[in-house]
Amino acid sequence: MNSTSTRRLTVAALTALAVVGTATACGSGSGSGGTKAADSGTYTVWDPYPQFAQGSAWVKLLDACGTAAGVKIKRTGFDTSDLPNKALLAAQQDNSPDVLVVDNPVVSTLAEAGVLTTTADTKLDTSAVDPNLLAAGQSGGKTYGTPIGANTLALYYNKKVLKAAGVDIASVRDWPSLTAALGKVKKAGKKGITFSAIGTEEGSFQFLPWFWGAGAHLTALDSTRAVSALSLWKGWLDQGYAPNSVLNNTQTTSWQEFATGDYAFSENGTWQLANAKKAGLDYGVLPIPGADAGTAPAPTGGEFVTIPVQGDTGRYATARRLATCLTSTQNLYDTDTTLSYVAPTAEVQQKQVAADPGLKPWVDAVKAAKGRTSDDLGTKYPKISEQLWKAVQSALSGSKSPKDALDAAQSAVK
Repeated sequence: MNSTSTRRLTVAALTALAVVGTATACGSGSGSGGTKAADSGTYTVWDPYPQFAQGSAWVKLLDACGTAAGVKIKRTGFDTSDLPNKALLAAQQDNSPDVLVVDNPVVSTLAEAGVLTTTADTKLDTSAVDPNLLAAGQSGGKTYGTPIGANTLALYYNKKVLKAAGVDIASVRDWPSLTAALGKVKKAGKKGITFSAIGTEEGSFQFLPWFWGAGAHLTALDSTRAVSALSLWKGWLDQGYAPNSVLNNTQTTSWQEFATGDYAFSENGTWQLANAKKAGLDYGVLPIPGADAGTAPAPTGGEFVTIPVQGDTGRYATARRLATCLTSTQNLYDTDTTLSYVAPTAEVQQKQVAADPGLKPWVDAVKAAKGRTSDDLGTKYPKISEQLWKAVQSALSGSKSPKDALDAAQSAVK
């Protein structure tokens, strides 16, 4: 059997990709497909940005990096949800792209399936990357690629609504003070907080800051700290501080509720910044507080630049040059500005805040953020997440108490 023999993909990998959806998709539509060019002078790049067509800044950057490496680039943009399965199929056929830009929760799944090289294999330098962001691409003590940027969750707040309710945003430091603020808002005749608790990955994504902010761990869904987080959300619904629509809200519909101007708070992400400015609201951004103050770890969205396994290992040196170029300081700044991402390195983060001081709360949130597959969860995460969103749905709908819902979730995971 030669070095280009077909790799067998694990059942766990296929199952994981079927369950995990992207909570923060960058765009819609799909690419036209693509295969690795036969000549060594052309290198293929697959990415989840189909919204960027030929002539866009992103495609120009790919071409410029190719020119710097002395090769031509054949690029294909896929829909985010399609790309992981395309990558698995290409690996089966030994036809992987040279560089693969992929959503961070999928990295460990592709790595376990044998699709990706490690940074030790290719000598890709990740030393400048914030460790908490790099962790999203780590599994079994190995690192598979480097982040191109990160987005995460925070609380948007409506200054007008809070002022009318007599709430000083500086007083909101923990769960009790946030809940007290919601009570004042309701008493003033306005609405409290909106978020997404839908029964999908989006629901888990939005619940995780409160789950982790309570000090809970995904390996123990039924802990008392986990129950306290779910009880917080349930209490908000019971007291009328959050609407029952959260059970079906996506992050988009939740944002639309906030954009009406009636709500004091909305849990949402960096990807809503343009919409926030467009809505004309006088808004601010507050990192999600932990149960007892401090910033809660929120889950990271965003993509990793990875180098798939090739039968011809001689291609790795050029693939590394391409990946290094895409994640260089200036290129990270330009790309992350386009994508509304926070950069994964302190140097570029400082440059972003200098250019736009309004990004500081997002940089703070990203610095405290955590990858969903961190803690070496890898392909275990999708099953855990599914049980978590089911527990949230059960508790908020009233069919189970928060404790019973999380007890059932932990039993299902085991």
